Amino acid sequence: MAVIRPFKALKPTKENAPVVASVPYDVVNREEAKEKAKGNKLSFLRVTRSEIDLDDIINPYSSEVYKKAKETLEQFKKEKILIQDSKPHFYLYRLLMAGRTQVGILGTFSIDEYDDNVILKHEKTRKEKEDDRTNHIITTEAQTGPVFLTYKGVESINKIVDKVLESEPLFLFTSSDGIRHTIWQVLEEHNATIIDEIGKVWNLYIADGHHRAASASRAQKVKKESNPNHIGDEEYNYFIGVLFPAEQLHIMPYNRVVFNLNGNTKQEFLNKISEKFVYDKINVKEPVDRRNIGMYLGGVWYNLKPKDSVIASISLAKSVAETLDVSILQDFLLNPILGIDDPRTNKNIDFIGGIRGTAELEKLVNSGKAMVAFSLYPVSVNDLMSIADAGEVMPPKSTWFEPKLRDGLLVHLI
Repeated sequence: MAVIRPFKALKPTKENAPVVASVPYDVVNREEAKEKAKGNKLSFLRVTRSEIDLDDIINPYSSEVYKKAKETLEQFKKEKILIQDSKPHFYLYRLLMAGRTQVGILGTFSIDEYDDNVILKHEKTRKEKEDDRTNHIITTEAQTGPVFLTYKGVESINKIVDKVLESEPLFLFTSSDGIRHTIWQVLEEHNATIIDEIGKVWNLYIADGHHRAASASRAQKVKKESNPNHIGDEEYNYFIGVLFPAEQLHIMPYNRVVFNLNGNTKQEFLNKISEKFVYDKINVKEPVDRRNIGMYLGGVWYNLKPKDSVIASISLAKSVAETLDVSILQDFLLNPILGIDDPRTNKNIDFIGGIRGTAELEKLVNSGKAMVAFSLYPVSVNDLMSIADAGEVMPPKSTWFEPKLRDGLLVHLI
């Protein structure tokens, strides 16, 4: 059964919230983070991507970077830019994007349940990214952004949500990308019901934030080992998350670019593709249905459709994950033709979130930075849950959730 707890959030004042709030640390690179924080000394990117305030030659994974993050966070607290609540609370986080709304309960969740697969995963993590956030959490003693969780909605919780939405919000602002962010503090009178009703839910699912959750788990082990008086209810035993009903979620594709053709000429590459796929030149850049993969090569868009032999092969698959388009691309093209055996570690591939659109794929190929790009049809929420329920994992970077939660609005101190 799932555990959810209120917590004493570290949060900005209402007037500072719009300038403190920042995009998640892992959706921007160093240069983009620096540009977004430019001219804004209160941007929370100065905590989550603290290398932007250090010399560019400094390794972003060096201890100096994490010490800088700790220093900045402490400065924000000292100057009352961020203030901690005196009592534990639950919060609601509502996101409005292009007319579509989703509302989740923000609280803390059990790391033991994450370890024991009550909270289910659907993606593998990358060690270097885990190392980064683990070091960040341990050094700052804070979880600086929530994990994006989902579950099959519960009517009693929905009624509480509807009631809270009628009250005055803590924060209300529209970010530079046009997304409207609203946060409410939930009255204590609802706490017991939320805890009891979520406690009846058999499983929760990580939609986005696998590295945050894994890093919180690793940080817990370090904190536990260094605490001779550990009893199990310390804040480091819980991670911050927002729990959204699955029916509200919107998944976008996570596209791919490849930097070289693994020694193949363009024609040799197309010849090898033709062994497993039927390909045609098209004007449509994004697949309109499953079993279709967009490919941009040499200034031309192609549609790749798996041949009957491929479809027959995956029909015999023992796992749901093997039948996904992202798996078909990996198993029948990226690995055998381009030599990308493990996309988590192979340096010949990069991943482009669906929010950037196919224009970003064209830009990378046209500039010569990449040789070929692939656009994918998005995975469904039902696929995600089915795969997690079966104890399976998708290939890395299979799902892109939008809109993104903002870091810095509610911080969990451990």
